[in-house]
Amino acid sequence: MSALLNIVMAQLNLKVGDIDGNTAQVVEAAEQARDDLQADMIVFPELTLCGYPPEDLLLRPSMVLRIEQAMSQLAGIKGIDLVIGLPAMGAHGLENQAVVLRDGAVIARYAKQHLPNYQVFDEKRYFVPGNSATVFDCKGTKVGLAICEDLWYQEPVQQAKEAGAELIVSLNASPFHKDKQSIRYETVRSRCLENDISVLYVNLSGGQDELVFDGGSFAMNGEGKVAVNADYFDEGLFQVQFDQKECSFVEQDVAELPEFHERVYKALVVGIRDYVNKNGFKGVVLGLSGGIDSALTLAIASDALGADRVQAVMMPYRYTSSMSLEDAQEEADILGVDYSIMPIEPMFDAFMGTLSSQFENTAKDTTEENLQSRCRGVMLMAISNKKGYMVLTTGNKSEMAVGYATLYGDMCGGYNALKDVPKTLVFELSEYRNSLGYVIPQRVIDRPPSAELAPDQVDEDSLPPYSDLDRMIEMYVEEDKSLEAIVEEGFDRDVVYRVLRLIDVNEFKRRQAVVGVRITPRGFGRDRRYPITNGWRPGL
Repeated sequence: MSALLNIVMAQLNLKVGDIDGNTAQVVEAAEQARDDLQADMIVFPELTLCGYPPEDLLLRPSMVLRIEQAMSQLAGIKGIDLVIGLPAMGAHGLENQAVVLRDGAVIARYAKQHLPNYQVFDEKRYFVPGNSATVFDCKGTKVGLAICEDLWYQEPVQQAKEAGAELIVSLNASPFHKDKQSIRYETVRSRCLENDISVLYVNLSGGQDELVFDGGSFAMNGEGKVAVNADYFDEGLFQVQFDQKECSFVEQDVAELPEFHERVYKALVVGIRDYVNKNGFKGVVLGLSGGIDSALTLAIASDALGADRVQAVMMPYRYTSSMSLEDAQEEADILGVDYSIMPIEPMFDAFMGTLSSQFENTAKDTTEENLQSRCRGVMLMAISNKKGYMVLTTGNKSEMAVGYATLYGDMCGGYNALKDVPKTLVFELSEYRNSLGYVIPQRVIDRPPSAELAPDQVDEDSLPPYSDLDRMIEMYVEEDKSLEAIVEEGFDRDVVYRVLRLIDVNEFKRRQAVVGVRITPRGFGRDRRYPITNGWRPGL
């Protein structure tokens, strides 16, 4: 047999439900791998043909038929083994499968054994699990198959090893969060060391609604060392060589994991880029307030789409400071985006005039503040409707947690890059983006945050310091810590109770909030589902 097995990791950016488009990508990648890279095998991500996660599209009666039609299009590819992910009917129901195609024929099938049903995953709703190993021969090497969650358990790799596997190939659709790659390494290293076997880990790339898939596919040898690592946040074909005599990968380039702020920023860029492009929007429009959240969102959007597809609108009112007007203008000028100033006072006054009979004999309160925000929401949505530009909202995770946002006002829009970004991280990411090139005026970063809906208003009039607030949110939302555990970290009990109560009672707002990029192990979205109507109170 040949000394080296040439394998290509096809780290693709696929579109959920676009079976024809995904199939075309598979054909192009397979032919390029065979003809240009002389590959013996090409490995694709999990559920390649339908995209991940397909959610209730899997319940459509025509899904399996369309997959079968796609498979017939792949039958003409000769001279290279295709390892591809797809949904297919098994003996007991729909399975999440890895299929091996050789010269148009299916030579092996494997059904995913461990179906994740936590955080953003809901696979038990759709699939039945497999229960056995699949091993096939590729030019003299016995290759065992696994799919994503299977690697988090010992049995599937052990089964494959006992069935004669000399190499494990895993198809993955593993979404990004800020520490995910280190967890992947640790998990796969355990499987390698337990079985003295090499593992090829092929991951998806690109954005899908709130999820971002960061790529970073890799080959790890039996002693747990990474031999090859593909690029992060990019699609492409990455070649690896498996030494059949040594049963290990030949060491090649190992792409360096971006540092923390770089990888989070890149995830936000990919999230906006793919959501806008895959949904066919011409561009985006956002309200530019002169504050740090909208400034960072503007920078991310410009990096994702280009300045020519971004419009910023400053909508001042009598409480808008001259500093905010100056800083918003500077941000727009530096980035070169389309920029307009559209005061909201005339429409606010018109609303107040119409509502005067309803507001008679009442004192001013947050109603008038929220009305300012809702005037701005109406303006942005009108621009969106007229121009085909999607509205980007700019609220951060800290605000969304405690309800510091206005329904049908600054929550109006289609997507939010900062939805899972705590306020303290917003400041850090702004400094990071300026380190690449100055785009956010320093005084925007330095000044106390303010919604500017009332005279001399600052956020910390209503909220604890963001450093404290963000830690409480992290402990309660992401770590499921109790009130007592949070107090034990040194926070005032009354403040903690108020924050946790705000988080709980504002579920109704978050349920109506737009989708946004997930960067933490638990964001507000698919992986945190709390009842709106409930009698729960913070405590033990």
